[in-house]
Amino acid sequence: MAQLITQAYQVRRKHFSDEVVICTPQKTMAISVTGSRCQLNCAHCSGRYLRNMIPAELWQKKIKPGIKSVLVSGGCDPNGRVPVLDCLHILEDIKKAGLRINLHTGLIGTDEIEQISKLADTISFDFVGDSETVREVYGLQKDIGEYINTYRELKKRVRVIPHICIGLRGGRLSGEFRAIDLLREIGVDGLVFLVFRPTRDTLFSNRQIPAPDDVARVLCKARIDLPKVPLHLGCMRPGGRHRQEVDQLALRCGINRIVQPAPGTAEIAADLGLDIKLGEECCVL
Repeated sequence: MAQLITQAYQVRRKHFSDEVVICTPQKTMAISVTGSRCQLNCAHCSGRYLRNMIPAELWQKKIKPGIKSVLVSGGCDPNGRVPVLDCLHILEDIKKAGLRINLHTGLIGTDEIEQISKLADTISFDFVGDSETVREVYGLQKDIGEYINTYRELKKRVRVIPHICIGLRGGRLSGEFRAIDLLREIGVDGLVFLVFRPTRDTLFSNRQIPAPDDVARVLCKARIDLPKVPLHLGCMRPGGRHRQEVDQLALRCGINRIVQPAPGTAEIAADLGLDIKLGEECCVL
């Protein structure tokens, strides 16, 4: 493992500056187009994280001074689609207010992509490399071909940053390496990694957190196979000691950007000779 990490970090040093971005996205507002409702109730989430978002129709009443951008997400319909076009007028109002939009879409169609491409600054797209994981976690009778096709169509029209959740299948690796291979083949401008965390009142509440070494193996593969692609460690990941260990490993594996890092991460970055830049918005913006 040490040799792999060293190789990955050498790739980072060759293709990037010594800057690492630490994001605390307090200037991005998170809203949900479905409130707390999700028709999929996925095994890892069950819509619980939507409860922390502001209902889209209340965004103007709830916006705080200094907000520069909006993360627009929501629950999925039975086909894995986030019904963002149901709130098209809200997206238009957000743009008129001069705010940037990071939009979660799910498996939307070409006509919808055409419409949202005029409004979204970035699309965040959950990318999966294993069909069984799609069925077990999301409960969708779909294969990864639909994810590949949607990603390709999005990529033709708008900036899209795929997200890979490490350990999505209840804490074990299943398709992460394949997802990286596919993105290398198709092309990718940036890549966000999340890490599965067991969540109360979900089907996967009693599953295990992915081992830090498993997380590191995935990050190393991405850094080595995608040498010029910015890699981000996103906000959705376990806390506590696991977060601390993973964040430090992520730096050594060549990550470019970390959201809400554990205490001590900045000191490790300094020890590695990295210059810290602070980010105040969603990491893909």
